[in-house]
Amino acid sequence: MFYVYGVYNKKHNKIYIGQTDNLDQRIKLHNDKQFKNSYTARFDGEWVLVHKEELGSRVEALRREKQLKSYRGREFIKNLIYSPVAQW
Repeated sequence: MFYVYGVYNKKHNKIYIGQTDNLDQRIKLHNDKQFKNSYTARFDGEWVLVHKEELGSRVEALRREKQLKSYRGREFIKNLIYSPVAQW
């Protein structure tokens, strides 16, 4: 099982979209700044999971990640973050 996910850093109002086969570990790595010179390591503050999708293969996950990184995909994620019921 593979996951496409969106994380949000409220302190800097930043979104990151990625894919992985171990979601819990990946979010921990983002928050522990384990990816040196990566986008998420540049910003202090907590990265919070705001969206996830389960997919059957890495190929499907990569395809969906690309869709979510498009303009319309980012708008979809932003709507989740800024909706009136969001808890961030």
